[in-house]
Amino acid sequence: MRLEPISGERLTEALAGHVVTLAGGDGSPWTRVLIDGAPAAGPGALAEGLAHALRERGRPALVVGTGGFLRAASVRLEYGREDADAYLDLWLDTGALWREVLTPLDAGGSGRVLPDLWDPERDRATRSAYVTLPPGGVLLLHGAFLLGRWFPADLAVHLSLSPGALARRTPEAERWTLPAFERYAAEAGPLDAADVVVRLDDPRHPAWSGLPAPPRQP
Repeated sequence: MRLEPISGERLTEALAGHVVTLAGGDGSPWTRVLIDGAPAAGPGALAEGLAHALRERGRPALVVGTGGFLRAASVRLEYGREDADAYLDLWLDTGALWREVLTPLDAGGSGRVLPDLWDPERDRATRSAYVTLPPGGVLLLHGAFLLGRWFPADLAVHLSLSPGALARRTPEAERWTLPAFERYAAEAGPLDAADVVVRLDDPRHPAWSGLPAPPRQP
């Protein structure tokens, strides 16, 4: 894969410009964007920056992080607090994401999205209110392990770190998660599954694969 240097500001602007050209899949009035990456790659920061750029262009944008859709501790930690396979396979409540975030934005959906469901620190429901994303709005769903799960997306962005960079930028207390990212890379193939790949080994000097071909005009 050929990657070209790009500044962080130009990256955000280019992605925002592309997103405003997209129509939701299957006739949906909403656009769904996945921003996939390890916590060390900062997918949430890119999602927030992209949301700001979209709002400046007149597009409503809703940022949702997968950290608010983890399963209860009794499920997440069934095999211990530092089980890398469980981290990949069990932590994320994919059913809740489908039900509360993605399906409401299907064609004919309500547009009512739950921004978070579960507080993993307190291990209880957040009781957050639903947010209605108006037609023409953009969902920015960010977090780790989003690709290879058949989540519907009009654009999928993968924030890539080499194994060495991932290890360096992952806090010592969280390095038990590294085998999960190694498995994810091998099994989900995020470099191939994503529409856009951004390499962030040096966050001051990102590189990217460029944008996909522009959508066809009807």
